[in-house]
Amino acid sequence: MSDVRHVLVLPDRDAAEEVAEELADRFGVAEEPQLVRDALAGEDDAEDAQWLVVVEDPSGRLDVTALDAFAAEYEGWLEAP
Repeated sequence: MSDVRHVLVLPDRDAAEEVAEELADRFGVAEEPQLVRDALAGEDDAEDAQWLVVVEDPSGRLDVTALDAFAAEYEGWLEAP
């Protein structure tokens, strides 16, 4: 089975950092999630950047519905694979 990667899209850095910290507690994610700044296409203003939290899920055991609901608590969402 190939590794699964989940990408949570968050509205700002603070939300992304909180989500990254909470993932270990709530979902038992062992590997440190990766935070990536994602500037919206055509936007120069840093305030318009979204933040991505990339979660490696090598065993494919994370519940995508639960991840999406979790991201929604922070006004974000789970990117469809």
